[in-house]
Amino acid sequence: MDKTHQVAPGYSADILIRWGDPVLPDAPAFDPHGQSAEAQRRQFGYNNDFIGYIPLPLSSDSSDHGLLCINHEYTNEEVMFTGAGKDQGRRNQHKAATKEMVDIEMASHGGSIIETEKREGKWRVVLDSRYARRITALDTRMTLSGPAAGEPRPRTFADPTGTQVTGTVNNCAGGITPWGTYLMAAENFLYYFLGDLEHHPRRTPADKDDGASDPDTWEHPEKVNYTRYGLLGGETMPGGDSIGVSTSTPSPTRPTASIYKFVSAERVDPHNRAANRDLLDRGTLFIARFHPDGTLTWLPLTFGTGGLTPDNGFHSQADVLIETRRAANLPRTTPMDRPEDVEPNPHNNRVYMMLTNNSKRTSAQVDAANPRVDNRWGQILELIPPGGDHSAETFDWGLLIQAGNPRDEGVAARWNPATSENGWFSCPDNCAIDHWDRLWIATDQGYNWKRASGTADGLWALETDGAGRGTGRMFFRIPVGAETCGPRFTPDDRTLFVAVQHPATDGTQYFPGFERDSTFEDPATRWPDFDPRMPPRPSVVVIT
Repeated sequence: MDKTHQVAPGYSADILIRWGDPVLPDAPAFDPHGQSAEAQRRQFGYNNDFIGYIPLPLSSDSSDHGLLCINHEYTNEEVMFTGAGKDQGRRNQHKAATKEMVDIEMASHGGSIIETEKREGKWRVVLDSRYARRITALDTRMTLSGPAAGEPRPRTFADPTGTQVTGTVNNCAGGITPWGTYLMAAENFLYYFLGDLEHHPRRTPADKDDGASDPDTWEHPEKVNYTRYGLLGGETMPGGDSIGVSTSTPSPTRPTASIYKFVSAERVDPHNRAANRDLLDRGTLFIARFHPDGTLTWLPLTFGTGGLTPDNGFHSQADVLIETRRAANLPRTTPMDRPEDVEPNPHNNRVYMMLTNNSKRTSAQVDAANPRVDNRWGQILELIPPGGDHSAETFDWGLLIQAGNPRDEGVAARWNPATSENGWFSCPDNCAIDHWDRLWIATDQGYNWKRASGTADGLWALETDGAGRGTGRMFFRIPVGAETCGPRFTPDDRTLFVAVQHPATDGTQYFPGFERDSTFEDPATRWPDFDPRMPPRPSVVVIT
């Protein structure tokens, strides 16, 4: 672990774009001591997470020119703003926060769409791109669609039609559809809201249990009048001027730790991109039940079945999709160890599931898919649809690896014996798949890195087939306090984009020689600029 990033010999790892760099052509230069929401709305946002790549032209498989669609998950005020001091925790406000700071944070959330191209062997951002766009929690307007759109529950004083929302927050996971649109997911959004729901006339049975009234870093007397956010999932077409928010995804309750899949009612039309725009509005949402015999069953979350009835507080499919977490708890599903990424392999039709960790699992809760108590290390599952049919309602499944140190018997890790001392990892979080069916695993140990592995997060290659199945190899390591996210290949596998977020934050009190919490004035690293005038900056790295 050190203050900068490291990549395997024979590869280059360059900074493509950093927090505060221009996205829109009229964006001002980044000034960390003179930030404003107006500037941040035009600049690259904070804590880049998911990365999607869309080749340009849109119908091509170009590997040297394309769009990057990048999520911005959350903010770390303590290293964003001068004088902010140490973060008081996700559920507690920053005592030094002002309305201006919160406006900047809201403008830092959401997503960025940038055009990028490779010239003379180096990737660069196209600064005058007509595709360039910022999506923010501050002012991006969205249109609801799907079964809950226009229903009574989404209606507010600001929007009595129940079809319009403003902004999106905590954008972690994402995806690119087969028809070339960008999907964004929101998580942990309950921490962004404040107020006492105990006696609210529209409080649902799940609200109090989910802690929706917990204060967070945006609670402040000056900032309580923000309009409602888009809490669900968003879809946008590159170059478009609106975002549709489908309500057929888990929403305003904390999502249960389960695995979902959605099967659309209609099929993709590869020759008519516009006809695919509403495919996510109609279909069936399923949740997985894992069986110890190596099979799993997909249970439909459909109003009128499986206890999703008025007797249990569900009066329509809109209720099921608004309170998905509560709906998912009614069938006997399998609670998983923090599922973070699910990626299908288009070459062999298998699906790989990153389960990051779960230190709260007890001996009474152990099952075949989640076999360890106090699981600080995580595991990777492999799902096998019969005949490659992903719409099938039964799959086979198996454990690919159990992460952690294979030389520590107490960890009960499972790897191919060929895995070297540097080849194992903990806390798989995101992944990408190359043409050799190899998984590229980004890790997120958080503050727990000292107990999980004792080393920094990074990117590992993992074999999934043949004699090498389950063998890991370290490829890329990131700076102290950071998290690896969003690995994404170009179609030819010769370029890999990686998101590095919140450098200098997680567990810096364990960093030898520093051993304290980072602040704006005193960070554990000033990666990637290493300029005394600059704070640490979340960035996208391009590896070739």
